[in-house]
Amino acid sequence: MVAAATEGALLVATPDDMRVLGRRLARLLRAGDLVLLAGDLGAGKTTLTQGIGTALAVRGPITSPTFVIARVHPSLGAGPPLVHADAYRLAGWDELEDLDLEASLDQSVTVVEWGTGLVEGLADDRLEITIWRAHGADAESSEVRTVKIRPVGPRWTGFVLPD
Repeated sequence: MVAAATEGALLVATPDDMRVLGRRLARLLRAGDLVLLAGDLGAGKTTLTQGIGTALAVRGPITSPTFVIARVHPSLGAGPPLVHADAYRLAGWDELEDLDLEASLDQSVTVVEWGTGLVEGLADDRLEITIWRAHGADAESSEVRTVKIRPVGPRWTGFVLPD
């Protein structure tokens, strides 16, 4: 279940609900869109991307790209492919350029985990999504995540998350 929280944030109760949120977001996404995901390890960045991939109908399981840095998931239909990247181990702009994400940006939906402070320069228009999970004593028993979606640029003027 996805519920509204304070200051425009969403509360996401389970991993399945995070995938549902990803599917809802995907209904707005089109080729050329950039999505930046931030959050702690285990926050749900890849889980959200799984929902996006399902709704975009792309090939292959969506798994964390931490060790391969980037994966391209071709479309199984008429939609755009999904480029799923992880900037966690990148040391800077030069290493990001080596991934050549710009070459496929216009034709793909590009989702970058851990990209804050590094990949914003790829597109003036983007969605910046931050996911928080509980810490401390309640962290072990709670799957609830808080999700904040920040639309950036004219492409996202009037952003409304579909039901």
